Amino acid sequence: MDTRTKWNIKHQDRLNKLDVPAPNLRLKNLYPYLLGGTALDFACGLGGNSLYLASLNYQVQAVDISEVAINYLQEQAAKDKRNITPQVCDLTELNNLWWEDTSIDLAVITYYLDRSLYPMLKKIIKEEGYLFFETYYLNSQSKNNGVSNQYKLQPQELLKEFRDWKVLLFEENEQEGRQTIFVRKVKGEEHHPISE
Repeated sequence: MDTRTKWNIKHQDRLNKLDVPAPNLRLKNLYPYLLGGTALDFACGLGGNSLYLASLNYQVQAVDISEVAINYLQEQAAKDKRNITPQVCDLTELNNLWWEDTSIDLAVITYYLDRSLYPMLKKIIKEEGYLFFETYYLNSQSKNNGVSNQYKLQPQELLKEFRDWKVLLFEENEQEGRQTIFVRKVKGEEHHPISE
């Protein structure tokens, strides 16, 4: 089964169970920083984060490989009159990334990992813009979660990768096996929260 089919089935199962998408709790708790502008929600799924950001006056570009998820998000955005532009996109096909020449205020990635996106993220986020990133990471406490180790971050990987950005939140939750970071791209300053 290919990746698109797998995710279409997963999202349709969630919709059949009336599993309404909710925003990421840690993202939601960062609302004092979320002042509107342009946002890109990578691997948006059914759009819980996108709908939340649009309610905070963001113009949201939402991308996902699943047509089921994107169709659902289009319906919800239209019904709620939210400024969201959902688009089917396979993030593994880097030559199809239409936003490479754009500039955004906020990028959100939750439970998706493709390290080849790091340079592009650093390029498209405006100075003083933000990145919220949360996904699984390798640690001795967490269970497999059905996720291959190749799709898990190394300990403190996001801190190291975004070491030149201002870190506003960083957490490694061993029980949940997740790593979360919220950083701001800062002009002319270097912030080194950890040494390499």
